[in-house]
Amino acid sequence: MKEETQQQWLQTAQQFQQSMVDTWGKAFESFKNMDLGQAGAKLMAPTTKPPQVSFSPDKLQELQQQFLKDATELWNNSFKGEHVLKDRRFADPAWAANPMAAFTAAAYLLNAKTLAAMADAVETDDKTRARIRFTVEQLTAAAAPSNFMALNAEAQKKALDTNGESISKGLQNLLHDMQQGHISMTDESLFHVGQNVATTEGAVVFENEFFQLIEYKPLTDKVYEKPFLLVPPCINKFYILDLQPDNSVVRYAVAQGHRTFLVSWRNPDASLAKATWDDYIENAVIKAITVTQEVSGAKTINALGFCVGGTMLGTALAVLAARGEKPVASATFLTSMLDFSDTGVLDLFIDEAFVSYRELEMGKGGLMKGGDLATTFSFLRPNDLVWNYVVGNYLKGETPPPFDLLYWNSDSTNLPGPFYAWYLRNTYLENKLTKPGQATVCGQKVDLGKVDMPVYIYGSREDHIVPINGAYATTQYLPGKKRFVMGASGHIAGVINPPAKNKRCYWVRDDDKLPKTHDEWMQGAVEHPGSWWTDWSTWLAAQAGKQIAAPKTYGKGKHKVIEPAPGRYVLAKA
Repeated sequence: MKEETQQQWLQTAQQFQQSMVDTWGKAFESFKNMDLGQAGAKLMAPTTKPPQVSFSPDKLQELQQQFLKDATELWNNSFKGEHVLKDRRFADPAWAANPMAAFTAAAYLLNAKTLAAMADAVETDDKTRARIRFTVEQLTAAAAPSNFMALNAEAQKKALDTNGESISKGLQNLLHDMQQGHISMTDESLFHVGQNVATTEGAVVFENEFFQLIEYKPLTDKVYEKPFLLVPPCINKFYILDLQPDNSVVRYAVAQGHRTFLVSWRNPDASLAKATWDDYIENAVIKAITVTQEVSGAKTINALGFCVGGTMLGTALAVLAARGEKPVASATFLTSMLDFSDTGVLDLFIDEAFVSYRELEMGKGGLMKGGDLATTFSFLRPNDLVWNYVVGNYLKGETPPPFDLLYWNSDSTNLPGPFYAWYLRNTYLENKLTKPGQATVCGQKVDLGKVDMPVYIYGSREDHIVPINGAYATTQYLPGKKRFVMGASGHIAGVINPPAKNKRCYWVRDDDKLPKTHDEWMQGAVEHPGSWWTDWSTWLAAQAGKQIAAPKTYGKGKHKVIEPAPGRYVLAKA
């Protein structure tokens, strides 16, 4: 490179870097107003006062020097045609084969890396720094050249190779997704609830305005005397636990000889706009426990709560304990939080101003739209759950492959506003469930120290919704005998890991010791290949009592069959 040209490039690069520094003080303001779609706009609320943001001059100089070094290397590599694009968005050979596209991608990666480093260098409180980092991740993810037809070499090549057919198909996909109101993550036309997902045979034996209770048909001649009740999250449809026969938690439990019941939540509409957390605990979780006892004739049952369902189950058990009632013999908590000290990336959105805004907006009535919630969770992983599908569906004209889990992920549910507002304040903001007597639910003071029963606690190592530290923290509050297990992968894929597939791995401690922190627990943990389901099955069988003859019919007494599983509640769309 000629010295004059190099100097011009360095000067341009330095000016660009300085402009980023000069404008960075406005980053938090743009964060509050940035557009993440309808959900993102509704998610953010104004803070009471602007945060204090500054930079260390030495750190800025260090970042600038590194940027200039990397920019010079990028410029030199552009003449040699040697750009190394270590990012799967630019992995297709079409990027490397097009010098301009390769340079654009390399320059983007350099700028994204520099902006991320600047976010980490901000001198401010931890929460503001995390919010700025999140903002940068969102903006750089959206600005990737792979997201634009004019810059995406792979999409352009496909358009040429297909004589424009991929563009036509992409426009069709875009119009289809605009009509349905969300980005297609899978070919949704291939899935039908009750036909090829949620297919475990059973019947609805109870319903009220909040839920239907499904009883499943036994697959064994004998069943354990203590029935088994599953409480899925009301923020989603229940069939994440009953996708297809080979990956169904429900079917697995039934096949292991458990007389299995499940809560199928109603998808709230205007008639439930004023429903509260107390309503859901009393009239849904506790009611489901009672009906399961009545149908089975058992004095006590075993129960499982998944995600928010685990939080609700733990709350219900504390309410029952305060009343002197212990109808549940053992509990399983899957990727659930009772202690909200470590909420991971979701903590970015929670502060007094945001919660107060939500209380004002819908604390007395209203609905938190399921589509908004779904979009928000997708943007927690924007490259994987948003832009990946924008590129594939619209720029390359591809139909995403069939995937039952992603079909479920797109089948969103609403939440009643008062329920949602109570949940935000009492868990994420004030963490009251872990403070004896601080939270009052159904007229009772919540004290997890009274929830004395054997419990099985599962957390996923890479969970971005219930961080592993948050899942582990439950071990420190429940007084009964506890077993903690950590699985590989994330919030959903870690849980839905059937033994037959022989995938992933899990960790346990043979001594069952539960030190104060997860890091300490890991020091004595042993890795095992395959699914944690087998470990859990052994544990649950030990809690289930003797085996008795399997029932020949559904329901009992006043609890008669209403309709076949999966029932009509799960079919309602948000």
